[in-house]
Amino acid sequence: MVKTRAPSWLAWSVWGTAAFFYLAGFYLVDSWGARRLLIVGSIVAASGTFIFGSTSNFFIASAGRALVGGATAVGWVVTLKLATHWFPSSRFAMVSGLGLFMGNMGALVAQVPLRLLVERFGWRAVALVSGAVLLLIAALTATLVKNDPRDDGYETYAPEALRSTDHLSLRTLLKGFRHVFAYRNTWLIFLAQGGFVGSMIAFTGLWGPPYLRARFGIASTTAAAVCSVMIVCWAVASPLCGYWSDEIRRRKPIYLTGAIVASVGWTLMFYVTTLPLAMFVVVSAVTSFACGAVILGFAYAKESVPVHFLGTISGATNVGNMIGPMLLQPAIGRVLDARWSGELVNGLRVYNADAFRAGLLLIVGWSALTAILIAFTRETYCRQAS
Repeated sequence: MVKTRAPSWLAWSVWGTAAFFYLAGFYLVDSWGARRLLIVGSIVAASGTFIFGSTSNFFIASAGRALVGGATAVGWVVTLKLATHWFPSSRFAMVSGLGLFMGNMGALVAQVPLRLLVERFGWRAVALVSGAVLLLIAALTATLVKNDPRDDGYETYAPEALRSTDHLSLRTLLKGFRHVFAYRNTWLIFLAQGGFVGSMIAFTGLWGPPYLRARFGIASTTAAAVCSVMIVCWAVASPLCGYWSDEIRRRKPIYLTGAIVASVGWTLMFYVTTLPLAMFVVVSAVTSFACGAVILGFAYAKESVPVHFLGTISGATNVGNMIGPMLLQPAIGRVLDARWSGELVNGLRVYNADAFRAGLLLIVGWSALTAILIAFTRETYCRQAS
């Protein structure tokens, strides 16, 4: 058995606000520019981190976490914007994969290394230092980052049609969302991205460690280490999948294969109860590597609509990513509560492995749906829709 407080609300406060700010970010990145948006986002995230690290009030802490979730969303928005301007479209999938790799390295640091730092110095001190690091990022951005190669006298890779969409009104942007969802691939990829990202984040970021402790009776640091292995595999797979897709000039085969392997992998992880811990780690590593195909959703969706909708489709795809963890994390918590036997330890609810398996069925279900959705997408052959 394992005890947990099921911190679904704090998790939702991050992913829910991130989903909203992804939409706002894709408007602001055009009107403000990538450099300015990253500076402001870093400062706001630092402020939220300082609030979270210095308060003892739950609701104020939730507000701080919400600021962090919303502000850090602009990091990925800025990455995609800069990639479009600084790199050729034939390398967009690989470059965005490298961006996701670096993001996952941050998630890796938030596993065992962060746990060790918290145990050594306390979580408040770690939170306050993290806020200081975010302020340093803001300063480095102001010094080093340029919006476009033309700012340094070089040619830009941004298509002319995309450059002409800068400084669009909010009304025009919202109208664009209605248009992009009229394209078949948009809906399919939107939901598929949620399946990839939601499954990985819900497991490695929240429910994986308590499930592993309940199933295998291992220490918290060991459980966090297993999730760290998964994050590393996910991170490494992202640029590789992008590179392979760019090389073969196709998106669907790798995207679909990743979804199928991931859905099978999650099933084996949760429902083959005879798997020893070592074999579980192997299966989870393969599953996480397969989830790295999620990076192709950005290029696939981008190529599925006309070029003047690139900013809009990027925003829509990112919201699809956020919906996954935003829905799965609290939904799994609800299932756990429904399966709770009534046992308390030190005032905290206790859940067994069977309860976790019931909740984690949601991951398996969405992963299987992801494979079905991708099967109905139309291949773009790495060519921009006209």
